[in-house]
Amino acid sequence: MPDRPAGTAPAGLARPGPGLPGAGQALGVRVRAGLAGLVPPGRRGGSPGTRSTMRGRSRTEAGQAGEPAVCKGGVMRKYVIMGVQGSGKGTQAGILAADLDLVHISVGDIFRWHVQQHTKLGAQVRRIMAAGELVGDDLAESVTAERLGQHDWNYGFVIDGFPRNPGQAEFFLESYDIDGVIHLDLPDSEVRRRVLSRRLCSNCGVDYNLITTRPAQEGVCDVCGGTLVQREDDTEEALAVRLREYHEKTDPVLELFARKEYVVTVDARRSKEEVQQEIREALHLPPYKPANYTPAPDAPAPAG
Repeated sequence: MPDRPAGTAPAGLARPGPGLPGAGQALGVRVRAGLAGLVPPGRRGGSPGTRSTMRGRSRTEAGQAGEPAVCKGGVMRKYVIMGVQGSGKGTQAGILAADLDLVHISVGDIFRWHVQQHTKLGAQVRRIMAAGELVGDDLAESVTAERLGQHDWNYGFVIDGFPRNPGQAEFFLESYDIDGVIHLDLPDSEVRRRVLSRRLCSNCGVDYNLITTRPAQEGVCDVCGGTLVQREDDTEEALAVRLREYHEKTDPVLELFARKEYVVTVDARRSKEEVQQEIREALHLPPYKPANYTPAPDAPAPAG
């Protein structure tokens, strides 16, 4: 994987910009005061992809045809990707972003950047992660509002890690006219196997997985030679807490999206290529061609 210099933000993260006009500014308004600058500096990730110039059918037309309520070949695509930790959200979102010229917004990457850079927010998040808990909904809402407020997503975005509860989901639908929700379905037993095999370079932040992406030399980063460590929150005890909280919080959000015919569910146990192809078919997008996917220099390695 290409190097990401220390101090450089993950893909899709940039300087905080002005809030969205009108209703868009309401996202996170309860907690934004005093939280300016939560989104780290950087640039959007992903290489230029397909730029369609023909607008597809509307969501209403698709719904009437009995298909998922998503756009087909539109110039603007906005997706939410959901799945338990270790399901491959980062991998699949990165592929879509690179191939379709979308911005990948990962709330988890924003928080991890702050932890690595030892910011005040990072210290707060680190304590939460070490306890095996999920970052609070209000904080996730605030950084998401900051990031979306930059409006650098000219051809759309794919976001993971948000929304966290039904209220946020309802507002998100009203404010951003989402085209589809991708649900990566993974049994808890497989989540444990994947998550407990993850490793992170303590120097450059590149992710590895001892099942699928082992380093050439055990315990040593292929990119910078740094030491590979286990994430502080990747323990049996912490994972059990996160799985319980995930199902309690996320299942109601998925049910809300499903009632509105937004959700496409994909079996995440298969290879990343097979999962991506099924996502494309469900969303009526161009077929996946693996050669199209080249991670950006500052993008995290494929991981859940």
